[in-house]
Order: sequence, then C-alpha cells, then structure tokens
Amino acid sequence: MASVGFVQMLLLACFTSAVATAGNYNHLVTAPQPLVVEIGTDFNASCMVVVTDEVTADDLYWALSQKTVPKEQYTKINRTTLNVTVHISGEDKEWLYCRSRGVSPYVVLNEGKFMHAIYLRKAYPPKQPENVTCIALQDKKVISSTVKCNWDTVGRQSKDVATKYTLNFNVIAYSNQTVSTKENSALVNLSVFPHFMDVEFWVEAHNALGMVASEHLRKDAGCLVKTDPPADVKVISEKTFATSLLLNWSRPISKGYVTKLTYEIRFCQSGAHEWTYVPPGDIADDIESFRLQKLQPHKVYVSQIRCKTDKARCPYWSEWSTNATKRTPEDRPTSKPDLWKKVYEGVGERRVQIICKDPVFANGRITHFDVKVQEQKDKTWRGSSEGESFPVNRSDGDAAHRTITLVKEIYLEDQKSLRVSIAAVNSVGKSPLASLSIPDKAHELPPVEDLRAWPIDGQMWVEWKPHYSTRSDRVTEYVVQWVSGDVLDWQRENRSTRLTVIKDHLPKFVCYTVSVYPVYSGWTGKPASVQVFQEQGAPLQGPVVSLNNKPQRNEAELVWTEIPPDRRQGFITGYTIFYSSGRETLTVVVPPNVTTYKLTSLTGNTKYDVWVSASTVVNSTQGSRHSFTTTKYASGEIELIVVGVSLGFLFFVIMTMLLCIYKKDVIKRNFWPQIPNPGESTIRNWSPDYPLRAETPKENCMSGISVLDMDASDGKSVFEEDKAVLPLKKDKYLSEEHSSGIGGSSCMSSPRQSVSDSDEGGDMVDTTASTVQYSSVVASSGYKGQTPSSQAPSQAVFSRSESTQPLLDSEENPDVQDGSRQCFFRHAAGNQDNFNQLLEAEQPEELETLSFCPLEEDAAATEQTPTEEPSSERRHPSALSSYMPQLGGYRPQ
Repeated sequence: MASVGFVQMLLLACFTSAVATAGNYNHLVTAPQPLVVEIGTDFNASCMVVVTDEVTADDLYWALSQKTVPKEQYTKINRTTLNVTVHISGEDKEWLYCRSRGVSPYVVLNEGKFMHAIYLRKAYPPKQPENVTCIALQDKKVISSTVKCNWDTVGRQSKDVATKYTLNFNVIAYSNQTVSTKENSALVNLSVFPHFMDVEFWVEAHNALGMVASEHLRKDAGCLVKTDPPADVKVISEKTFATSLLLNWSRPISKGYVTKLTYEIRFCQSGAHEWTYVPPGDIADDIESFRLQKLQPHKVYVSQIRCKTDKARCPYWSEWSTNATKRTPEDRPTSKPDLWKKVYEGVGERRVQIICKDPVFANGRITHFDVKVQEQKDKTWRGSSEGESFPVNRSDGDAAHRTITLVKEIYLEDQKSLRVSIAAVNSVGKSPLASLSIPDKAHELPPVEDLRAWPIDGQMWVEWKPHYSTRSDRVTEYVVQWVSGDVLDWQRENRSTRLTVIKDHLPKFVCYTVSVYPVYSGWTGKPASVQVFQEQGAPLQGPVVSLNNKPQRNEAELVWTEIPPDRRQGFITGYTIFYSSGRETLTVVVPPNVTTYKLTSLTGNTKYDVWVSASTVVNSTQGSRHSFTTTKYASGEIELIVVGVSLGFLFFVIMTMLLCIYKKDVIKRNFWPQIPNPGESTIRNWSPDYPLRAETPKENCMSGISVLDMDASDGKSVFEEDKAVLPLKKDKYLSEEHSSGIGGSSCMSSPRQSVSDSDEGGDMVDTTASTVQYSSVVASSGYKGQTPSSQAPSQAVFSRSESTQPLLDSEENPDVQDGSRQCFFRHAAGNQDNFNQLLEAEQPEELETLSFCPLEEDAAATEQTPTEEPSSERRHPSALSSYMPQLGGYRPQ
C-alpha cells in the first residue's frame, strides 16, 4: 500500500510540473486514471492542490455520481493532498469527482479550476473456461476436416468490458492453429483430418483485467470422431422362436477410417415409456447382427442401435438409428383368464353375468372362450362335461389391452350354488383353466372388515382387515373391484395383502364404489364396499327447487331434485336454502339426505325468491331461483269467516223468527191492523122494518168517529140544498171517495177531514192512496138506547172514518148496482128506536161504516113507528155502502 501511495505521489508531482508550465491549468489534480476497475474491489484515489493557496486539503471533498462520499472514507496525506477509498459495485460506468468548497470569491468564480475527476469503467476478471471438447462429424463416407470445439464460460461479464476467448488447436508435430472469438465455441479448419495422430487443444480467456487459460487436453484424433448411426437396420420374426427377434444392420463407415466400432442396442414394447438396454457384455465388438431374447409372444417391439469408435475413453456415440418395429410370433396362452362376475339381486333368484379378461400372457389373439357351467345339487356338481364355446372378435390392437368380455348370463335361484370354469383359446392353443364358485345365499361367506379407501398423490389406496371369524389360511386371494356407473374393473391381490393401491388411472371428480371380495378356495364371499372420489370439486350444477303444493300465508313447503351423480364431483355435505322477500336474505342449512323443507314465519301476501345451493368439502354451487307469493289468508281462514258469517246470519234469522212468533200480535197490530170482515157482519140480516135488540155500546166504539150535531130541520134543508148539486159530484165521489173498499176498525180509525168539509169537495181529498174515508149520519135523538136531552134540538150526526180495506165488488163497480141502490135514512126524532136497534144489532168492530142518506121522500116515513116484522130479505153490506156516495154533498150546520 505504501508503494502504491508513493507511485501516486510521484505521478502527481510529474503532473503538477507539467501543469505549472502550461498557461491554462487546474488547481486540483486526481490520480490514478485507470482504464478499468475490477467490480467488487476497493479503489484508492488521491487529489492534490497545485499552484494556489486559496484552498487546502481541508477544503476538498469527493463525490461519486453526484453523491458526496462520507468523510469516514477520506485520508489526509498533507496540507495539499486528500485520499479517498470507494468500493466498486454495479456494472455501470461512473465519475469520481474531487471538488473544493467555495471558501473565497476566487474559488467561486473559478469553479471549473477547482474540480477534477476519474472515469471508472468496471469489469469482472476473466475465469478459466471449463469442459472444453472438440468433435469431428462424419461427412458422407469420410470424416470431416472441420473440427468444432465448445467450452463453458465461467464467471460474469460486464457490458462495457467484454471477455474474449482464444482457441488453440495443435496437431502434434504437424500444425498449430488459433481462433479468437467472443462466443463459447469455435471452428478449426484443417486441410485433412489427422487420422491416427494425437492432437492438443485449450482455450484462453482474457480482458483488460488479465488472462487465464483452460486445461490443456491431448487425445487421439480418433476420439474426436462421431460417426453416423448404423444403417439398414432390419428385424426378423421367426415362427419357431416366439420369444425372440433377430436384428441385422451395416457399418456406417469403412474400416479404412475407423478400424473397430462398439454398438449399443435397446428395445421396448410398442407404447411403452421405458427402454430395455442390452447389457454391453452381451454385445461383441464390430458385429452386424444380434438376437433379442426373452420377449413376450405376439407383442410389437421397437428396437434401436447406435455405435462409436472402439476406444474406452472416446465419448462420442452416434445418434440412435430409426425405429425398427416387429411383432413376435404367437404362442399358447401361459396364464389363466381373469374370471369374475356381476350379480343383480332379484326376487327368489339372482341374475349372474360371467365376465372375464384375457390372460395376462395371452401370447396371441384370443379367438374364443370355452365355458363350463355347473350347478350343485345334493353336494354334487351337475352340468355339461363338454361345455360351450363363445367366440370373440379380437383385433391385434385389442390384444395389447385386457378387454373385459361378457361371456354368459345365468339366472340362478337363491338356494342353488354355481361353478363356472373357463379357458381362453388362440390360434396356437388353450390357456390353463380358471374357475369361480358362487354359493347359495344361505351359505354366503363373511366379508372383510374395516374397509377404507382414500386418495394420495393421484392414487387410490385401499385397506381392509380379514373377518374376525375367518382363519387366515382359508382365504386364497382378494378381489378389489371399483365401479362407476357402467364402468367396472377389478384386480387381484394375494392372501397376505392388507393394503394396496388401485393400479388403474381413476379420473378426478368421479365417484367410485370400491369393494373388496374375499375368495375362499374359489368361493366368493360377501363384499364390503365404500364410496370414494379420487379428487373432489364443486358441483357442476345446483339443485332445482320448486314448491310442494300451494304456498300458505305463513309457510311454504320446498322440494328440490338431487344433483345427478355424474354432476356432483364430490360428496354432498349439505344444502343451504336461501329465501328473500327483497329486503333481506335468510338462510337455512339442512343435511345432505334431506330434499324437502317447510319454510315458516313467512309474511302473508308477499313475494319470495328462493334458491338452494349444494355444498361439497371444496365449494358450493347455487341452483336456479324460484319465486312464489304467499296467500293473504291462512288455510281455513276464509272458510272460518264464511262459517262464522253464516252462523251469525242463521242466528239472526232464528232470533228474528222467534221474535216474530213471540211478538206476532204486536207486529200484526202495527203492520196489519185488524179490519172487520163485512161478509161476517150481522148487518146483512138487518131490515129497517125489524128492529134488533139493543146492546150496551162499548165506550170506545166512537173514539175514532167524528160526530157533528145538527138539527133535523137543518139537515133537511141542507139535503134539499145540495140535492141539486149531488148529481154533479156523484162521479167525483165515486172515483175518489169510494175507490177503495171498507177498511179499518171504526174504533181504531183516526179522525180525518171529511170530504164534505169544504165546498171544493174532491180538492181536499186525503192524498194517501191506501186510505178510504166513510161518512155516516146518525140521528141525534139517541145512540143505542141513550136518551137525548129534551132541551137539545133534534140534530143529525155526521160521522166519518177511514180504512185501508180494499173496496168490495159493489164499490169497485158502482154503476152495476146503481139501480138497486137503497138509502137508509131515519129521522132523528121519529125513528130513533129503529136506529138504535140497528146500531145494537152489530158490533162496532165487526161493522165497517154504515152510511145513511137523508132523502126527502123518506121524511114522512121517519115520523112513523115501524110495526111490521123485519123482512126476511137480508141486505149485503155492499148494498149499504152503495149509498155512501150520496152523503158526499151533505154539509151539517
């Protein structure tokens, strides 16, 4: 380090003297100025102040790429020199500046004179090349004179400073050639290939930081040769040698260039992924034929051959020859067919399908199977001794795969046992016999226990234990069977196996039923089964949900379909029900064995969206949505309302009927007043000439009658006065006053204004259509035996009543009886007794209203006392009423 500092000081002194002699000079000088610096090392630099006293070493500082170097890396040599140490990193080139602070105006104004820099180009040192090889290829029938050499570069290279390589290739005692390149390979062009001579070669790597050479290699030139592969490779099959093939080929190059060649042979069955190599000791040097042995009959084999020069240290094998393919001849099958069965349970019988695989060593194309079926009766096997032949159509391609063949289908009763024997036959011979026995159901042998199956790293592992009651020596083998839909396969395991792996490739997301059958000396036992997936995933589709029956007000029963097994991709661990009314979504989780569920606590008259998702251990999948609307009323609520209303209405009707029955008299008096029936009145037996017996009048009989007192003379004058106008008013009164029949009780009638109370007559008639007014004039001399006052003048009594009783026929048709109309009038003084008798003869409630017309021609007759017996002729009340219109013009005074 001291020597380096001394050299730097010497350089600075020389540079300072040179600068001092120049007119334009810097006041700072840096050293050294290297061409390249090594990446990963520390670099030392010095800065000296020259030809000025403005600054000293204390005013200097270093900067690397505009970044000030920390003072800890500075070293002050003297008053004018400042050293720095920086670590070289990265591959980009940089500037290392030495600058002065602005301690005076001169320094500030001449900043360029107080700055100097070092340009740093970075590089990695060269490394020794490795694995140097040279090779000469065969060119047609000779060896090429161009040698190609390759090597591996070691270490890194920067982009600014590249490493160059120089290949040195020397033919010993003949020539020396060098080739420079920046790559890791080079070609050496010789005038002729140096057969039977030694060569030496090596590679040198160098850049600005130095040079390094690889190992010097010296070899026989023959070891650099790589020949073509053997030519005209042929495979010969011989029928007498079913397990061998004969290979023939020719040398790729003449012995004048390569005296001896070593060969390597490999072969495999067609479609196999691994080669079988013939041991090198079995192959002699410099041969041109070889016999492959211990092959399988009727198999297609692919063979390849390659060669190299006979030197133990020569590395270059030729390429492999093209594939030579040939099938070995057929031979008699040397193994049994793999016999098995499929059993479908029925009622009282079993449907048995006998299936089998070709023998493992079929040694040819199977043409048919010889099958012999026997049933056991009374511990004796009975059946055909010759058996049956079932031909099969196999191709050479099928022979490479163990095809499962359905040989025969048998219906076996539950109480019978069955034994099947089968042999496979090809063109050469017959295989050994395989047999299978199926016991009756009552004597089926026990299954295995604790069966488990699980996938690991793409393989399905199966484990089981023998039945506790089974002796281990009774079990001869186990059959492991796996089924998915219509796909069935099986494999056999020896009697000591408890754990095995299924040798077939099981696809993902498919459910398999794995079963293990123990075989007891040819008799199959009961199976133990378990379901398993090679790998599980989310279901491919979700359940389809619908409603079971109509939704109710607060509940709805859902039902959904199970996902088909081929769409599940795993075991269903549960279903999640989602239902929403628009505001919030609720969920319900149910077990995987449930496919129906009743939603409760729903809101009436509300639309709901519902969907169901099915879950596996991996993920879940939602099904389609279904919408429904709950009813406004619950089930039976409408019927309850109808029944309630009906019962209420029935109760009202019954109570109304009971009330009507209980209050019928009150209702009758209010709605249908009792009206005397004129047809039943005794007035029809009355005659003016025959007085009736007097009865004591009832006090209330006249309560509804308006009575007007008048003198007889006044009445007469009135009658005579109105007599002239009577015909004019007759029609009016007939149409208005007597348009309805007699009605109402004389005792119950309320007083009304008489039709004769005004001169207008019909203008004051009561507008009530159902009311009919009747008027009567009663003598004032007495009523029913009552003696009138002697001081009172004789007066006529005018009474009226009104009734709703319909008119009698005589009143409806007054013109018919007009000619026979009679008018009964008795003077109040002269005929008082007969009048009283008339009133006593009838009851007030039975007599409608009796009207008398005071006619002048009868005035004299009223003063006489009647002495005649009453006529036997009876007058109808209608005859009396026919005279009522004549009273309409009578006005009492």
